Amino acid sequence: MTTAVAAAQRRHELGFAALVATSALIAIVAEQVPGWIALHWLCKPLTTLLLAGWVWRERGAEPRYRGLILGGLLCSTAGDVFLMLPGDQFVFGLASFLIAHLAYLFAFRARGPWFARWLPFAVYALIAVVMLIQLWPTLPAGLHAPVLVYVAALSGMAAQAAAVWLVRRDAASAAAAIGAACFVVSDGILAWNRFLMPLPYGHAWVLVGYWTAQAFIARSVRRDA
Repeated sequence: MTTAVAAAQRRHELGFAALVATSALIAIVAEQVPGWIALHWLCKPLTTLLLAGWVWRERGAEPRYRGLILGGLLCSTAGDVFLMLPGDQFVFGLASFLIAHLAYLFAFRARGPWFARWLPFAVYALIAVVMLIQLWPTLPAGLHAPVLVYVAALSGMAAQAAAVWLVRRDAASAAAAIGAACFVVSDGILAWNRFLMPLPYGHAWVLVGYWTAQAFIARSVRRDA
């Protein structure tokens, strides 16, 4: 790749990153400002779809990995929409993100064997247990099983990403591991805010962590990430 082509590609990526960041910022701010909720409804799924579009354009990436990450982003978009619909569509949103995490889990498996390193699985299992101990008394009975399955998938996905990074030690696997960790943080804040105690600007912090996670995971599609 020539210097001029690389520079042009870099400018394109920076411009696209600015577009994604702007859409995310509008979605976050619009949710807090009275009368701006329509912008939130528009920009929340749009931000995730923009990241899906970026992955779609990365035709030089590993096809299986790219396809699974793209599927995860599209399922996440469905989850975004379910969580915005009138009424409590939390279970449908949870199911959408569960499928997304499974897609990411198998994408990370495509880059490294299962349980390539045990330490990330031990760490994320401990985090999952602590999270469930905190949530269990306040969860509605009907959510016990769905949340248990979801937390297992989330922590397994993050652990697999970290284990692959420990084996490969490249920028792409590092991006995936960072993104997966940010997803755990974001979902932890969401669960605390919803089931334990509302946090100041809790939903805004959830979205910051969520799109940081998705952006890093999307970026991991490039092998020279």
